[in-house]
Amino acid sequence: MKKLFPFLVMILFWIPLHAQVVAENNLSESLNTSKIENAEFQDNYADDLPWHARRFKFSAGAFFPINNTQVEVGSNDGSFGNLIDFEKDLGFNRSTSSFTGSFEWRISRRSRLGAEYFYLDRSSTKRLEREIEFGDNTYPVDATVGAFMENHIARITYGYAFISKPKYEIGALIGAHVMFGDVGLRLEGATASAEYRDNFSFTAPLPDLGIWGEFVLGKKVGLYANFNYFAVKIDDIDGRLLSYNLSILYNVYKNFSLTAGYTGLNVRVDVEKSRLNGFFKWGYNGPSITATYSFGNHVKLYKH
Repeated sequence: MKKLFPFLVMILFWIPLHAQVVAENNLSESLNTSKIENAEFQDNYADDLPWHARRFKFSAGAFFPINNTQVEVGSNDGSFGNLIDFEKDLGFNRSTSSFTGSFEWRISRRSRLGAEYFYLDRSSTKRLEREIEFGDNTYPVDATVGAFMENHIARITYGYAFISKPKYEIGALIGAHVMFGDVGLRLEGATASAEYRDNFSFTAPLPDLGIWGEFVLGKKVGLYANFNYFAVKIDDIDGRLLSYNLSILYNVYKNFSLTAGYTGLNVRVDVEKSRLNGFFKWGYNGPSITATYSFGNHVKLYKH
């Protein structure tokens, strides 16, 4: 019995010690498993978001730009025509609203094609405070003048992601803005009997290069930014373009999201035509809000 007693004491000490070791090992394994699962969750949840990395994306909404427009249309030798500030000289409102739309097709993990469209139609009527030379005519002081400016801008881009991760992508853009512009003046009211009317239209393809980034900030929130610049002379058109966009997306329900952004475009175009030279400088900056619908298969984005 005395020989058995030490053995029983050893058993009594071994049982709780073994239980403690097992418990500690189980707890450690549980914590490690939890960490691994949590890390995998953090890395992989972006793959299943209904609004992120889908094959197709369509957006449409309203844009509220603040404009600054300068135009000069005169003779080729420079003897006729003066610079006109459309907001100051012709009474155009600086704040306007417009429609904007875009479509994106993700061809592969790194490649995407995009198309955008923007339309702005502006007009005003004002009694002139200074003499204006435009086109073939001189519009005198105190004449009542009707003015218009119509712009259509279409853009096509190709983007390549040189960094492509589940929760962020950074890449380069190459594309072109094509601007279809028409500006004009005409006499109004009592002076209209003079039959003065001039307009100047042009089509300006303006290539651009840029960088972009797309980031998943949360399960329902994303961020997109891009910056583009280019200057080029093509035949009788000399143009320079700078544009940028910063927008935040909020996923409302499944594939449907709302996007609020701030966009800017600054363009200068010099156009030479028979008899006339045209100078067009237009800048707009302002907020936008669009509805976005994403659909198609998810494009697989890898962690490594």
